Amino acid sequence: MTDTSARLSIGFSWVGHALMHIVTALFLTVVLVLEREWKLPYDELIRLWTLGALMIGVGAPLAGWLGDRWSECRMMAVFFLLTGAGTIACGLTDGPEALLWALAVLGLGASIYHPVGMAWMVKNATNRGKALGYQGIFGTVGIASAAVVAGGLTEWLGWRSAFLIPGAICLGLGVALALLIALGKVEDRQGDVKPIPKASRGDVIRAFVVLSVTMVCAGLMFNAMQVVLPKLFEARLSDLLGGSTLGVGGVVTAVYLFAALPQLIGGHLADKYPLKRIYTLCLLVQVPMMAAVAVLADLPLVGAAALVVVASQVQIPAENLLLARYTPERHRGLAYGAKFILSFGAGPLAVQLVALVYERTGEFVMLYATLSVLALVAFAAALLLPRDRDAPAKPAAAPMAAAE
Repeated sequence: MTDTSARLSIGFSWVGHALMHIVTALFLTVVLVLEREWKLPYDELIRLWTLGALMIGVGAPLAGWLGDRWSECRMMAVFFLLTGAGTIACGLTDGPEALLWALAVLGLGASIYHPVGMAWMVKNATNRGKALGYQGIFGTVGIASAAVVAGGLTEWLGWRSAFLIPGAICLGLGVALALLIALGKVEDRQGDVKPIPKASRGDVIRAFVVLSVTMVCAGLMFNAMQVVLPKLFEARLSDLLGGSTLGVGGVVTAVYLFAALPQLIGGHLADKYPLKRIYTLCLLVQVPMMAAVAVLADLPLVGAAALVVVASQVQIPAENLLLARYTPERHRGLAYGAKFILSFGAGPLAVQLVALVYERTGEFVMLYATLSVLALVAFAAALLLPRDRDAPAKPAAAPMAAAE
């Protein structure tokens, strides 16, 4: 195993994170145009993403298992190729039914990334918190870019290009990674660069139960926020944006980009401070901020939404390191797969919740009130996590060098 292979593995993992979030969020902005072109209501069109969102969760455990048993780097090549093919298929559809199935293929391909790409990167990284922070930045930039990429390409080249161009980029990266694997430049690593101390059986069971609850809540919150934000901004920022799809996409992008640097800080904090403390505080912040989003409009709404996204993104490195700490290395891909069937498996529920609330009320006040309650439930559950016994008493203490 060479340093070059480790660096390339981490690099492809980072870029893959950005692209995964870009292509899975394109439809959420494109749907605003399809409302007019296909003359169908928003709640009916947004439901087309239900199967794709379900596939992201359902496919994750199998993808993680294949990464553990077969090959992480080869599964990542499959991720780029299958996701690219599904995204291109979305751009070639001519009606709702075809788009439904194309989005399902896209979702199946995207399901590979988190269980495999996360385990692949953790195995190759020395400073895991820092590496997860950078990975989080790429993911955040992907989430942020999706709306403006979809909005910009739709206004300049038509809605089909919003799928075709990102899909072609995914395919190209898949071919490049496959060639690097064939040439021996990228290989699977046997064992972690820096082993993680084993946790007791009791702590493993306790952490599994608690994280199952928090990750379901966090998954519902993240997915609902991502699904609804373009429509929410279109409705409540109409005086500022004038109904421009690009303008809506630009504000969504600004909100998620605002969370990019704090996520890197979250990665550094995860290397230095008790993970439980970081995790619980981030969940607590989201309780009042979700409630604020429920009732605010104009620029205050943008500020509250940005703070929700910041808190949700800062918690991710801590959450992923908690999962790695309480999972045997040989089963880590499967464990991350289980995580994402919980968090992304909540995606279809989030889509249906958004559609139901909008269908019944024509607004999203009740939606964000519900998300605020979910944040409170997640915070209460996180308080029951095992204590960070291997964390230092002080962040500056010398023994921390062993954890970096």
